[in-house]
Amino acid sequence: MSDPRPLPERMRPQALDDVIGQDHLVGPEGSLRHALAAGHLRSMVFWGPPGTGKTTLARLVAQQAGLPFFGLSAVTAGLKDLRAAFAGATAEAPVVIFLDEIHRFNKAQQDALLPVVEAGAVVLVGATTENPSFEINRALLSRVQVYVVRSLEPASLEQLLARALQQAYPAMQLSDEGRDSLVSLADGDARRALHLLEAAAASAQAEPATTITPTHLEASLGTALRAFDRGGDVFYEQISALHKSVRGSDPDAAIYWFARMIDGGCDPMYVGRRLVRMASEDLGNADPRALTVAVDACAAFERLGSPEGELALAQAVLYLASAPKSNAAYVAYKAALKEVRRSGSRPVPMHLRNAPTGMMKSMGYGSEYRYDPDEPGGHAQGQTYLPDGLQSTRFYTPRASGLELRIRERLDRLRSGGQ
Repeated sequence: MSDPRPLPERMRPQALDDVIGQDHLVGPEGSLRHALAAGHLRSMVFWGPPGTGKTTLARLVAQQAGLPFFGLSAVTAGLKDLRAAFAGATAEAPVVIFLDEIHRFNKAQQDALLPVVEAGAVVLVGATTENPSFEINRALLSRVQVYVVRSLEPASLEQLLARALQQAYPAMQLSDEGRDSLVSLADGDARRALHLLEAAAASAQAEPATTITPTHLEASLGTALRAFDRGGDVFYEQISALHKSVRGSDPDAAIYWFARMIDGGCDPMYVGRRLVRMASEDLGNADPRALTVAVDACAAFERLGSPEGELALAQAVLYLASAPKSNAAYVAYKAALKEVRRSGSRPVPMHLRNAPTGMMKSMGYGSEYRYDPDEPGGHAQGQTYLPDGLQSTRFYTPRASGLELRIRERLDRLRSGGQ
């Protein structure tokens, strides 16, 4: 009888030498291999995308050390399960506890691990798709070694598929186009690659056919989504890349990251809101039209919906990336806010105060105010508008970029006494 287990389980490596795509960890000069060879097994966390072998590495670590292995998921396990796993463990007889999705444990649950990890009774091996520096308590993080597990490169995925084909489907072959499609859809995820191969092979066998092609892949799966975590590291890495590409005036990179996010299932209006922010933060008065473009793109998407409305957002991405940049408005606001919080509620100068009543006029409210439109050139030269003690402060320094260059020239003239 053939093995009924899913292909990813059947292909799970049984030794460090079988692991594909993580040479920086388990290759001849890999950091994890060296640590295991040294014989001093330390608690660790594997951080990386789904389907990159974190669970497999945890099992191999326990196997290499010859220690009992207990696998738990932070999604379903609680403190009771955790304590049962390390009951009776000591520094002389330690156990390996693998905790998948360790970032799902709250602070109290993570704190429960500290005493046994510190005492050496438990070798904790955690796995997470989230940044450990944000999701794991500082006290626990200081007691573990973090190993970064990487998405598999295309060459590694091709090697994995060739091995799986040889071991699981020796009578079948994979066309070049089928291999390329599988690698592309797997998107660095080894588990996904094997699931895709298994489904495509079943489709080919049903014909029957001995060569797996893209047609078999399409027939078995339909549309497959790219790797995209709507709330995790991948999400924030991609929106950061999009923002920085716009800021760096690279429309090609900006439209690429926008397409990646939309293809991955991101809410288009999330990107739209970020575009509005970029328009003020990164373009500012160098191109004030950018804010209108971004707001209008959001309104267009709300009216048209997906997928037609995404074109309006794409247009805004390209406009913002191509337009002149200035963060002077952003810097000015932050500087003014810092000053307000530092110096407190300084009184409004008397000449700037409104005087709607006779009593207020008699107290001198607004008495020395000069109405700018009545002054030569429409500017009351020498009149100050900041509170006492701040008259010479400059918060806004326009950049020599786009419209802001003209703004800077005008302000320089006014400040030097010109019109």
